[in-house]
Amino acid sequence: MIGHKYVVGFGGKGANQCVSAVRLGCKTAMVGKVGNDDNGNKTIDNFKSNGVTTDYMAVTDQSSTGIAAITIADTGENSIVIVPGANLLLTDVDVTALEDLIKGSKVVVCQLEVGLSATLETLKLSRKHNVRCILNTAPAQSGLSNDFFVLSDILCANENEAEMMTGLPVSDVAQAEAAIDVLLGKGCQYAIITLGEKGTVFASQDNRKPTYIPATKVKAVDTTGAGDAFVGSLAFYLATRPDLTFENAIQRSSIIASISVQSPGTQYSYPWRKDLQPELFE
Repeated sequence: MIGHKYVVGFGGKGANQCVSAVRLGCKTAMVGKVGNDDNGNKTIDNFKSNGVTTDYMAVTDQSSTGIAAITIADTGENSIVIVPGANLLLTDVDVTALEDLIKGSKVVVCQLEVGLSATLETLKLSRKHNVRCILNTAPAQSGLSNDFFVLSDILCANENEAEMMTGLPVSDVAQAEAAIDVLLGKGCQYAIITLGEKGTVFASQDNRKPTYIPATKVKAVDTTGAGDAFVGSLAFYLATRPDLTFENAIQRSSIIASISVQSPGTQYSYPWRKDLQPELFE
């Protein structure tokens, strides 16, 4: 297989989501671990250049910085191989030490790229202090304990992740609606399934009838990180615009994600607030 171009960029689920939120005008802090290597140093510098607080990033000699190899087809679709590295060294003990940070936050976002004990402790502390928490179930994993669902205020998954967690096929809106019902049955307050160009489906414990939000029609150049742009945008709206309905927050987040796929790269493609239409912030 012969490619056309090779590019090195910054990424990682939490990192992307932080950058997406901060570019919209939200104060964000990143919690994680990187290796004591060139990639780790550059990663922290990249956070700082984007305005992300790095006071809670740790550097370890026990592992290299996590990386991912991403191939992108001419259609814009991607496939990803992840080497977690230092990400997996973040533990529940590390998170417990940051309880005051969680307590003082408006929204907490967590994923499955770090040790599961760290993610679960984050969910527990967020619930303890009544801080709204989004669990982005990526990368896809099966066999998550029930606590991950019960402690999630908002669970957000793509098609593959939803399939793995529910055991159901999820390739269209109708199938996503069925999977949403299973996820809510596991205990999360809100469940969201993103379907790429097909749109987004969500429902809640208070209203279990699924709502479908179609995606904005665009020509995709690179879909890498679109889900992170969506989650970061959603976190921004939940933190800064509590007056919006949940549906409207998802609609706006979906629009921002659709803008990101029209440019190459991951964080490179995330728009700054000044470059977006004012209507998204009214």
